[in-house]
Amino acid sequence: MLVNLTLIFIAAAITHNFVLTYFLGICPFIGVSKKIEQAAGMGAATTFVMTLAATVTWVIYHFILVRFNLPFLEYASFIIVIASLVQIVEMFIRKTSPVLYRALGIYLPLITTNCAILGLTLFMVLRDYKFLESVIFGLGAGSGFTLALIIMAGIREELECCDVPRPLQGAGITLIIAGILALSFMGFGGLISR
Repeated sequence: MLVNLTLIFIAAAITHNFVLTYFLGICPFIGVSKKIEQAAGMGAATTFVMTLAATVTWVIYHFILVRFNLPFLEYASFIIVIASLVQIVEMFIRKTSPVLYRALGIYLPLITTNCAILGLTLFMVLRDYKFLESVIFGLGAGSGFTLALIIMAGIREELECCDVPRPLQGAGITLIIAGILALSFMGFGGLISR
């Protein structure tokens, strides 16, 4: 059981990273990855929401939607859960860390529309994970999202000191780096097939 949970975590975080393998959650990945502090804060908030979303949506799916033969309400119910969780996280960050709240700006409410979180809940159902597997999957996916954000932020901070050719400055070099990171993470794809 522990080996299976470890494989699920590693697969979600590295070999099947949501941002760099499935290309889900690209907007916050590109938008918040300018400074490591912002990236870490956004990653922590997203990890928290992903873990809670996996937990709550598993319960809703198995105890309400399946039990009452309502699986067609899966998307709507999952989106409502995600939006509610994001509102809770936003209120918590606003109260506990106003500096981080201002730094994240518009990207914090955008967690609601982060397709990585919806993708997580849908993959969880498609893979028929048990409860604990779903929680670990959410934690692994959030950790992988955070890892990708921090790596990208570190590279982008270093680029500020570099002489980037004028045509590649800004979005151009950012997308090239994102592509190279995606290739490097996809290289781990054959290690774990969970």
